[in-house]
Amino acid sequence: MDSIVITGGNPLCGEVRASGAKNAALPILASTILGGDCTVSNVPHVVDVRTMGRLLEILGASVKQEGDHVSINADRLLSTEAPYELVKTMRASVLVLGPLLARWGEATVSLPGGCAIGSRPVNLHLAGLAKLGAEISIEHGYIKAKAQKLRGTRIYCDAPTVTGTENLMMAACVAEGITVIENAAKEPEIVDLAEFLVKRGARIVGAGTDIITVEGVAALHGADHRIIPDRIEVGTYLIAGAITGGEVRVEGCRPDHLEAVLIKLRESGLDVAEDRDSVSVKAGRRPHGIDVRTCPYPGFPTDMQAQMVALMSVAQGTSVITETVFESRFIHVEELRRMGANIRVEGNRAVVTGRERLTGAPVMASDLRASAGLVLAGLAAEGVTEVSRVYHLDRGYERMEEKLRCLGAVIERKKTGMDGVGARKGTC
Repeated sequence: MDSIVITGGNPLCGEVRASGAKNAALPILASTILGGDCTVSNVPHVVDVRTMGRLLEILGASVKQEGDHVSINADRLLSTEAPYELVKTMRASVLVLGPLLARWGEATVSLPGGCAIGSRPVNLHLAGLAKLGAEISIEHGYIKAKAQKLRGTRIYCDAPTVTGTENLMMAACVAEGITVIENAAKEPEIVDLAEFLVKRGARIVGAGTDIITVEGVAALHGADHRIIPDRIEVGTYLIAGAITGGEVRVEGCRPDHLEAVLIKLRESGLDVAEDRDSVSVKAGRRPHGIDVRTCPYPGFPTDMQAQMVALMSVAQGTSVITETVFESRFIHVEELRRMGANIRVEGNRAVVTGRERLTGAPVMASDLRASAGLVLAGLAAEGVTEVSRVYHLDRGYERMEEKLRCLGAVIERKKTGMDGVGARKGTC
């Protein structure tokens, strides 16, 4: 397994360009099962996207990639089964369930895997599909769904669920009649999916609010679409600048998608500037401790929690980070302690007393965002930090080491028989 080796202590300075949002690309690619020739651009080169592409090919779709453009035609599928071998590595594979069922009348999808951050059941997906008229069963680790024809209905989600909202919205596009999804998730990635579906002939209103109404149509056609920028990647690079006492500007992003994060960075004393499609952070001094509570969008994203814990580890004073979305998302804390961080976990709260500096150490990543948090800590630490199990990182960050090197980081990927690459500054 690869690891990332960081020699910390360099303030990061410069500009970096945001990649497309992985969490928008995955449902959009899954939705191509609903038919038509589709070309999607600004698709990030990350492992999860490649996994979704392989899954679509296994189902029988034609998938062609050139640069950041992916062209897909799923008009003739060979299978309606998403196998365990792929689904176990990526929870978002469950997103093929809704479109397969809606278009082909059946779907067999392995129960999903992904990051080890607690229970993330798909019961809300299944309950919603059952209300649309599907027969659902779970057999030998697989979800089996059948329906001669889905019919519109009113669906109330017990809790906002991003992939659940996406699955139900895709299924409702070609259901008979009108479907109303109440207590829907509001994330920008859901809006991006809805915009793509509308381009293809779907009738959807309310995406981005807690009530989404979908009027079913007979079929969807193809369309071209550009994926929105990855707001979590943008936040990660802003914190990379902040935690190292540097100045980083992220181009090609949507600052309005990051409002909760930017508010907290300003609250910590950092200088944050926004433009129409860029945002920058300047750390003239150590940030001071703040309290953060993760919430569904538009609240502070759980996917930025590990990065914020890393930043607060070197802040002045004490911070309290409360995790309300997932119950097992402080696994990275023990690794940060190995680097000298003063963190105490109390249930779903991490109490962080900042230190002036961390020290490099060998650490192990447990999930995608924990990987990013440990890399950020390594950038700020004295000495060398080696982050192992970075296959988690590769699932969601495109060319992270290269982008950080462009900002002045001394960072390399450790592979057997391969030499590292030196640091340089500039624009990526």
